[in-house]
Amino acid sequence: MASRPPPSPPPAETVAADVARALAEDLGPGDATAELLPDRPAIAHVIAREPGVIAGRPWFDACFRSLDPGVEIHWRVDEGQAVGAGAVLVELSGRARALVSAERPALNFLQTLSGTATATADCVARVAGSRTRILDTRKTLPGLRQAQKYAVRCGGGANHRMGLYDAVMLKENHIHAAGSIAAAAAAARARHPALPLIIEVETLDELDQALATGCDRILVDEFSDRDLREALRRAAGRIPLEVSGGVTAERLTALAAIGVDYVSIGALTKHVRALDLSLRFGPPPSDP
Repeated sequence: MASRPPPSPPPAETVAADVARALAEDLGPGDATAELLPDRPAIAHVIAREPGVIAGRPWFDACFRSLDPGVEIHWRVDEGQAVGAGAVLVELSGRARALVSAERPALNFLQTLSGTATATADCVARVAGSRTRILDTRKTLPGLRQAQKYAVRCGGGANHRMGLYDAVMLKENHIHAAGSIAAAAAAARARHPALPLIIEVETLDELDQALATGCDRILVDEFSDRDLREALRRAAGRIPLEVSGGVTAERLTALAAIGVDYVSIGALTKHVRALDLSLRFGPPPSDP
């Protein structure tokens, strides 16, 4: 059973567009090898070759249904569910040619997104019991941002801003160009009053300036543990604090103990290690 309700996937049209691109680049004018097969009914299944957290079912399903609308897909696991090595994830019944043609794009989505969900779940487990939440970043594979951010949610993490349009994030260069943190924040509030305002700071003095703006979140950059504790004391729960940049597993545990509100980790979606999955024709092995 999944430990949490599965998150809502991106809109169906987003999934369909992702799948259409994947099928187009793989199939081109047609699957030359699949054309050699008799197009008779066939069954297949997918097995996990290693432990992990599953994510990507909407994309997997859409790959097969795009080539065979009548395919039957029976999942044995939920999105966000942890599985062990050897677990049968899904069974399929459809036309043989469609099954072999959709196999690689479908597995590419499922193994890549499951890899992101698995990495996220590991980070979430390391901060379990604390107030710290794990966030992703914009360091995603081009064209697959919504898919990868969905996978982060499947792993128990939360999403940072989706892009440059749904939050204002003032960093060093923005602040320098505006003249000060106060001036940059005032301009942001005047131009985009409905958007969340996040301010990055590098010193405790800059933290005080950011706190005075009443922004929605402060990103503390390269703070020592001592300075982080002082930053939390000064913030006093008024504005959440976020840590980002090169956070290791050991550092993550320390940050949770200190009590920061958020840790954003680009590696969740940038350093992608796909989960090892395999699709095989025929019925799945019998349950032990």
